Amino acid sequence: MSLTSTVLGCPDPRALASFYAELLDWPIGSDGPEWVTLRPGGPGLSFQLETDHVPPSWPAGPAEQQMQLHLDVEVDDLAAAVEYAVSLGAQVAGSQPQDGVRVMLDPAGHPFCLFTG
Repeated sequence: MSLTSTVLGCPDPRALASFYAELLDWPIGSDGPEWVTLRPGGPGLSFQLETDHVPPSWPAGPAEQQMQLHLDVEVDDLAAAVEYAVSLGAQVAGSQPQDGVRVMLDPAGHPFCLFTG
């Protein structure tokens, strides 16, 4: 067995794949209206059409859509990485539980973390 991808459901696979392709500098592999992949040479990311996508709440409260997973992205300069992610369409999450880590929300509302190593 071999893990090939982590899949994110979203309302616009091409748009979200473009966001992560720019953020991570990863090439797009397959590109269709309902399924797009990023293939960096190892396990990548895939984006699947979910017409009824409900973004998770961060942090989730009672009866709110909870985060099922998140991506951790190591960066050299946290402030510059946050600025770059925002320029691509991400948002800084309202709750920031740790110093040296910034919880971000991608354009479809999935949380991801930028952190310095």
